[in-house]
Amino acid sequence: MIRSKKLTKIKNLKHCFFNSVGGHSKNIYKSLNCGPGSKDNKKNIKKNLKIVKKKIGKEAKNIFLVHQIHSNNFIFINKNFKFKKKKFRADAIITDQKKIPIAVLTADCVPLLLYDPRRKIIAAIHAGWRGAYKGIIKKVINFMLNKGCNKKDIIIAIGPSISQKNYEVKKDFMYKFIKKHKKNKIFFKIKNKRIYFN
Repeated sequence: MIRSKKLTKIKNLKHCFFNSVGGHSKNIYKSLNCGPGSKDNKKNIKKNLKIVKKKIGKEAKNIFLVHQIHSNNFIFINKNFKFKKKKFRADAIITDQKKIPIAVLTADCVPLLLYDPRRKIIAAIHAGWRGAYKGIIKKVINFMLNKGCNKKDIIIAIGPSISQKNYEVKKDFMYKFIKKHKKNKIFFKIKNKRIYFN
């Protein structure tokens, strides 16, 4: 488990970035696999989610997950939110409600936790390159600002993801990002005629 130093200082807020260590999944899924959309044994997934829930707190409700589609879609859970059995298709979850654990699942992609301790609004974002390109992070922040958050109050914790040296991409991929905004150049490194993205 990995925790953010900044978020750990906040009372009554429990958070964590879990890694693949532990869990009941076997064979190719041998890990703490919490992905209900995977072909892993469903019983093992439920057991893994129980492990995570126990770490969060006994009083917590079931962990709210979405069906992630590499989009810029998000779900906002407020007091009037209607929970459905069918999974919502999105890549971020925002809530201002207590005792509702929210989570996103990642492997290579970047997990982000955003929290405004003044407005008590938290967000979990799954930011793969497609979601990042589509502006999911900016979209979530803008929504939080529209809900009364202030930029200077929002704390952002970035979780573990693939490293730049292990993420080789092609030229057209790099040009796609640079064409969108010149500042995106800083996310690319060219070494021995190979391009790496971070």
